Amino acid sequence: MADFVTVGTVNDLAPGTMKEVTVEGVPVLLAKIGDKFYATQGRCPHMGGILAKGKLEGAVVTCPRHKSQFALTDGRVIRWMKGSGLVAAIGKTLKSPRGLKTYELKIENGNIQVKIE
Repeated sequence: MADFVTVGTVNDLAPGTMKEVTVEGVPVLLAKIGDKFYATQGRCPHMGGILAKGKLEGAVVTCPRHKSQFALTDGRVIRWMKGSGLVAAIGKTLKSPRGLKTYELKIENGNIQVKIE
């Protein structure tokens, strides 16, 4: 069973911001929404876009590559790719929608800790 790993402090993120950290070799997206922290996989399950380089609106992150959107609260898909037509249809067929993995996170003594399982 994996242990919690300290990835930063609560002061490292302002509300409405996100960044990528590495936990046991795995890219993890950390986000702070209001006073709550979230940890999800750091790469988009569509084509591997770096989510920390995307856009954060409320609790929704938009991938910078093809504009897929995910809820950071539970990892669910909000939108799988943006666009329409043949290219979008092919892209959606080749890579079916998959949500983000979410990771257990806790705050201990002002430190943000994440567990990868």
